[in-house]
Amino acid sequence: MKRIAIQGGKGSFHDITAHRYFSGEEIDVLYCATFEDVFKSIKYDDSVIGLVAIENTIAGSLLQNHELLRESGFQIIGEARLHISHSIMCLPDDDWDDITEVNSHPIALMQCREFLNAHPRMKVVETEDTAQSAENIFNQNLRGHAAICGKDVAAMYGMKILQEGIETNKHNSTRFLVIADRWHAEEYRKKENPSNKASLVFSLPHTEGSLSQVLSILSFYKMNLTKIQSLPIIGREWEYQFYIDVVFDDISRYHQAINAIRPLIGELKILGEYAESKDNL
Repeated sequence: MKRIAIQGGKGSFHDITAHRYFSGEEIDVLYCATFEDVFKSIKYDDSVIGLVAIENTIAGSLLQNHELLRESGFQIIGEARLHISHSIMCLPDDDWDDITEVNSHPIALMQCREFLNAHPRMKVVETEDTAQSAENIFNQNLRGHAAICGKDVAAMYGMKILQEGIETNKHNSTRFLVIADRWHAEEYRKKENPSNKASLVFSLPHTEGSLSQVLSILSFYKMNLTKIQSLPIIGREWEYQFYIDVVFDDISRYHQAINAIRPLIGELKILGEYAESKDNL
């Protein structure tokens, strides 16, 4: 049995993704309050696999998780994409006129901003998790409260769905990374999916053309750059770390590209080499 650590509770989007990604396998999900707790779970028990959101098509990158991954030394062994659709739900005896407060994770609230703006009477309160918001309303019998989360959560806690699909942009997907301790990475990587994608992080000095040189080399070796994210290096003025994802058809050319950019950068860390996920689960 595989033990999978996620942020959020039962029925959360992390939970849905974990069960779909490991479909057909026996798993034990470890529900963590924060992303930091996910990484701590792996550090405490190196056999644990983690699943963490890394970016959303609307909210953008989760910068905190980029840094947690870099600092941990863990390896990315896979990725998954999930279409995100939000519903608003409440206790069975409540209805629209009763709702005075809506609870959910801040990213979910951001993704439903247009809906919330159309209902200014509802007080918006951020919580740690989408599904847990519904669970709290159910357990504490919070009349007048509503939760924003996936529609499947309603059946878990006997909630009433007031409206489905309240996200502002219907093209709303989240990309998740599957991570593991580097000593178990090869053991847990799905053998049927050969690596054609890599995530890298490197630093560059604040000099003219330093980034363009690296990108030109990657282009020469036919690396398809699918993501670039910069973060300042604390304590080193005007120097940055760049997180990039590259997709490749030929792994030997990928290794040649890595060797070619090494002399141009101060530090390079390969966060993982894994199979690209092209479709939503």
